[in-house]
Amino acid sequence: MIRPRLIVITDARLAAPRPLRDVVQLALQGGARMIQLRDKRASARELCAQALALLPLVHGQGGWLIINDRTDVALAAGADGVHLGPDDLPVAAARRITPPGFIIGASTDDPQRARELAAEGASYIGCGAVFGTSSKDVGGEQIGPGRVAEVTRAVGIPVVAVGGITPENVAQLRGSGAAGIAVVSAVMSSPDPAAAVRRLLRSFAAS
Repeated sequence: MIRPRLIVITDARLAAPRPLRDVVQLALQGGARMIQLRDKRASARELCAQALALLPLVHGQGGWLIINDRTDVALAAGADGVHLGPDDLPVAAARRITPPGFIIGASTDDPQRARELAAEGASYIGCGAVFGTSSKDVGGEQIGPGRVAEVTRAVGIPVVAVGGITPENVAQLRGSGAAGIAVVSAVMSSPDPAAAVRRLLRSFAAS
């Protein structure tokens, strides 16, 4: 069972003017081991090209590259997994067409739905938005650490807290049972992505 302590979710607009590849490389140097490639604007061809460019960097650090939403692109690029939202291919269907060991993350903040996703074959649950987020339209949602705790108690697979997480507020997840955290702007917007990753890992370990 994979237990991601930190998932760095990409956003080329937040990384700019730096190339996304450079920011990902710095995040890996800081200790990130799971990168989620997310680009809602990219075509399947463009997303596959991005994945192929990032794979050598990620695998060179012993990490995993997962693709947001697109199981087809993840398989075509030889990525390590996919993260699926409620409007994407169902987890059970993705599990049927992917090889053993393929990572499938799934998003929910509902304990019952989390149990269902685990039964379908999800590798981990992404639970949020914990503190709100400006990098994704979630209608101002802020579920708080308490809801994360409810989800972690409901399933036997890792739960990753996501949404507005920073080194300053990660301590609030203490006692939630979260196996890890996922961030976008805390790393993508940072002037020093490697240092940001190290600080996030230290803060989460302390929590």
